[in-house]
Amino acid sequence: MIILFGLAGSGKGTQGKALAELFGWRTFSVGQVIRDTGEYTDTVNQGKLIPDDDVIRLMNKQIEKAEAEGYDIILDGYPRDEYQAKWMMENMAGKIDGAIILEVPKEELYHRLELRGREDDLEKEAIDRRFEIFEQNICSILPLLEAKNIPVERVDGVGPIDTVTDRLINVIKKLNPNATIQEDDVNGGEIEKSYGE
Repeated sequence: MIILFGLAGSGKGTQGKALAELFGWRTFSVGQVIRDTGEYTDTVNQGKLIPDDDVIRLMNKQIEKAEAEGYDIILDGYPRDEYQAKWMMENMAGKIDGAIILEVPKEELYHRLELRGREDDLEKEAIDRRFEIFEQNICSILPLLEAKNIPVERVDGVGPIDTVTDRLINVIKKLNPNATIQEDDVNGGEIEKSYGE
């Protein structure tokens, strides 16, 4: 299991999907899992956060299902905070090969988010608040990973998407020596070519 962290606009959603396709794994983000359940539409629409225990329950259900089907997993931005990270360290630390932080300068992130054009991406003040929350959370999560000897790698997220994917592939193979690219995907399906997440 690989955890992929990054600020909004860093490309972690795009890269998580590309990597899962290349390795034949599954990728899960909190946002997508919550949307797929349909349980919390009103809460999300009101801009409220889903309680940590509910997030943990939903994510754990998806993780266990994927593992039962024989898939390895990329977690896109989960755990999101210290509470979720503590639960993971207590219950599944032994399954985690490592964490990767996708690093992109903030000026580049503002540009990407502007291009993305989602309503919640257009106000710089709101973006800065999201960045601030992420930075606070990552500062509390990393010591928990390090205490369990889970390696944390930082990867440059600037450049063509394929180039960043190649960097991530190399790091994943380092963290999980059993990881292999699926032959069908090397010359196969089109991978998303824009930073949509």
